Amino acid sequence: MAALSPPVARVSTLELFFDLVFVFAVTQLTAALANRLTWVGAAEVVLMLAIVMWMYSAYAWLTNAMIPNSLGRRALMLVGMAGFLIMAQAVPAAFASTGWAFGVGYFVANAVHTGLFALTGGSRMVRAFRTLAPLNLVSATIILVGGFTPGGWRWGLWLVAVLIQRASPYIDPVDRFIISPSHFVERHGLIIIVALGESLVVIGQGAHGAELNLSLVVVGVLGLSIAYLMWWIYFGGDDERAESALAAVEPRQRARAAFNAYGWAYVGLLLGIVAVAAGIKNAVGHASGHLELPQATLLAAGLAVYLLSDVAFRLVLHIGPVRFRAAAAVAVLATIPAGIALGLAQLTALVAVLIGMLYLEDRAAGGGGRPDDCGPEKS
Repeated sequence: MAALSPPVARVSTLELFFDLVFVFAVTQLTAALANRLTWVGAAEVVLMLAIVMWMYSAYAWLTNAMIPNSLGRRALMLVGMAGFLIMAQAVPAAFASTGWAFGVGYFVANAVHTGLFALTGGSRMVRAFRTLAPLNLVSATIILVGGFTPGGWRWGLWLVAVLIQRASPYIDPVDRFIISPSHFVERHGLIIIVALGESLVVIGQGAHGAELNLSLVVVGVLGLSIAYLMWWIYFGGDDERAESALAAVEPRQRARAAFNAYGWAYVGLLLGIVAVAAGIKNAVGHASGHLELPQATLLAAGLAVYLLSDVAFRLVLHIGPVRFRAAAAVAVLATIPAGIALGLAQLTALVAVLIGMLYLEDRAAGGGGRPDDCGPEKS
């Protein structure tokens, strides 16, 4: 996490390169969910996403305070990227034969993160990080040990590690940390864009080996439309308003608001993207047929999670109305029977719900396309 240091204005190309490795992990999680669509499989994906997302966020806070512009810093960033790559490679069998690799990759990424803080920030940064660093080390060690343990032990240890991670900012308050709103919001926005791009890649993966016919083309276009509308939901103004909201918060309180919005709600946004991408992949594979109940549920539930997470994001930062998005989260669940009857029907219904939601928001805003032009919604 970023410490008391001069703010950084823009995201560097090295950070974007780093994010591509993280998105490879997201791609692996999507494939794992699509291939093992059970309650246990879904729980495994959620747990791994929480672990990986925590360390990604840690690097986002780090580069918010430290510019990776020297040979040593760039070399260490490469090592950190290697840690993420190892984790991503281990995802498919992380709860079976490759748990040790997942643990090793996470430990390496954590060690580099802590080292960069210690080496580049001086005594002031070390003081701000003095409790979080040991807590991060404890959780990383638990994940490493868990990777070498069997079955239930791995589950238990990794869950304990996640609980420690999520509790650590309250054990060692983040109020002593300061962030640059422009860099922070841009960095997290880029990961949403890249993750949504990954959801388009799965359209091609789902269609691999299938005959290109009208049904497949229509499903592909509908999948693209859903991804586009998910982009619109967030980038139709939430990112800009989030930056303004964070900038308006008193610096000592800004880190707390940033953690609540980007440390909690963002996990839900990424989880929603992963679930929708896996659902679209399954739908493409059944372009002219029906979906099974788990497949139709995944598609609808993923979009509901995405919408509700955006609702939470808006509520934390007080950046706009939420009633239409909350209602849409319920409405998308009503499309599950349509998917069981015909996959194309559910995809069409989901597109209709999202378009209707955006239309109603625009109409409520007076047609200006900015629902909060008159300030945050009070109700």
